[in-house]
Amino acid sequence: MAVTKGDSVKVEYVGRFEDGEAFDSSREEVAVEAEIAHPNREYEPLEFEVGAGEVVQGFDDAVVGMEEGETKEVTVPPEKGYGEHSEENVVEYDREEFREALGQEPEVGMHIHTQDAHGDVIEVDEDTVIVDFNHELAGETLVFEIEVVEVA
Repeated sequence: MAVTKGDSVKVEYVGRFEDGEAFDSSREEVAVEAEIAHPNREYEPLEFEVGAGEVVQGFDDAVVGMEEGETKEVTVPPEKGYGEHSEENVVEYDREEFREALGQEPEVGMHIHTQDAHGDVIEVDEDTVIVDFNHELAGETLVFEIEVVEVA
């Protein structure tokens, strides 16, 4: 039975950049080998409803028509992944106001959460703090190896 929109599927996957470097996987052995494993993560097939917007569009579209047990590789351009990198999502703050709101000194690499978004501090100088609210994979073409392990 081919996967259609509205189906619930479980898939194993490996996400890679175009150069072959893995950035995510549902398979623990792949994550360990690529040195991207997270100790508190449970590695198991990803379950989602096809067409419900629970995964990026290119990934969602790729499973339509696949059969249980089938494997395929799909290249997902930014517009069907995490979008293009947007300078509008890079915001400059007054350093003192930022420090007061945060309750600590800002540092490059710090991950912050606001009511509407999360971002990473990418620059700190004497007067300003710059935060990038783009998704970390924005602007990237992604390559996914997908195996459909269950269709419901």
